[in-house]
Amino acid sequence: MQPTTVPAYDLRVSIQGSEPEIWRRLLVPETITVPELHRVLQTAFGWENRHLFGIRCVDRLGQPRVIIGPDDAAEEMGDEPASGVVLFELLDAQQTAPVIFEYEYDFGDAWTHLFEGMGPAELPAGALRCIDGANRGPVEDSGGIYGYARLIRALADPLDAEHPELADWYKFATGEDAGTFEPDAFDAAALNGRLDKLAKRLWPEPPTDEEIDAVVRPVQWLLNQAGTDGLQLTQDGYLKPAVVNLAVRELGWAHRWPGAANRESQTLPVLMLRQQLQAWKLLRKSKGRLVLSPAGRKKRDGGRPLWDHLAEAVAFPADQATAVVTRMVIHWLLEGSTPDWEPRRRVVADTLNASGFRVEGGKPVPLDVAHDLYSDVRWMMDCLQLKVPERTFGETANLTDGGRKFLLQVQGLLEGP
Repeated sequence: MQPTTVPAYDLRVSIQGSEPEIWRRLLVPETITVPELHRVLQTAFGWENRHLFGIRCVDRLGQPRVIIGPDDAAEEMGDEPASGVVLFELLDAQQTAPVIFEYEYDFGDAWTHLFEGMGPAELPAGALRCIDGANRGPVEDSGGIYGYARLIRALADPLDAEHPELADWYKFATGEDAGTFEPDAFDAAALNGRLDKLAKRLWPEPPTDEEIDAVVRPVQWLLNQAGTDGLQLTQDGYLKPAVVNLAVRELGWAHRWPGAANRESQTLPVLMLRQQLQAWKLLRKSKGRLVLSPAGRKKRDGGRPLWDHLAEAVAFPADQATAVVTRMVIHWLLEGSTPDWEPRRRVVADTLNASGFRVEGGKPVPLDVAHDLYSDVRWMMDCLQLKVPERTFGETANLTDGGRKFLLQVQGLLEGP
């Protein structure tokens, strides 16, 4: 069966003033919303979605429009909010002109993207495509078109007086050595791979039964082990060695924690799974045994009820600091953009401090506390089977389609109706 196709726009988008010109030719569905188009442009040009954006145009009815996102910024500025605006309201696919509307990103650096209509097109439903383009997108926060031109010039010439300073800045801003910078790099196939992932995030299909079973598998496994009689615990309140060893073998976790896997206190994946099921109110300790809670008895058969229970539990943890970090981790996982260790703990600490959190004595959240909170959230996520199973310890694994759908559901709960 041929995939269903939908009407689409064929758009050539270029960054005003770029030399050599930075441009992409994109196919997007007519029904795409302005916030979704913003996400497409962020992906297509390698932006990091840190700043406000706006669209200036004359719509299909001849009305001038200034549309701002996110919506709270639009309210402050007195302009039209982006949410709910569909591209079809603004553009006629038959319209062809050198500039049919403008998209500006980062009102400080003022990156203006000019849209040229190339005519109507068709796309498979739920798809996005880049069919041509040239040059990598600018480096975020590089000072606008003139600042980026200065960066290109300085990094290309080790003898340039600004080379040491800007090489250090580039390393700080991107985490990459200046020698890796290639302003003329453009890989359409790699970009389309990222657009495919973005399309799945923007327009996810409902999870299949197989995807649900895979995501909840570690949780359901331990619920089934507890069964109707519960699991006898050691005197110190841990799972017995036989259960720990069975968990590592049957859940395929041997690569995650090298060792004998016969003591829960020394087998962190199993310890975290058991503690997390207690935090999620699916298991509880009673008279030296680990037994199903009332919710655990209702959800032990797995399926969508367990999936939904876990999504709500992840979205709404017991403390607010964990909720803030969870939101960040989910965003990084979905975007495939988790920062390296040092910048990551700095970003987590800065975000917590900006949100008003403090440690004892009213002091700002230190880097080691931020790292510990991030680690706790990642261990929580690893109690679910969200990723393609790793083959070796330390391997970076991609989200499965089911894992992506689960995190999108959590993200939707966090954002509200």
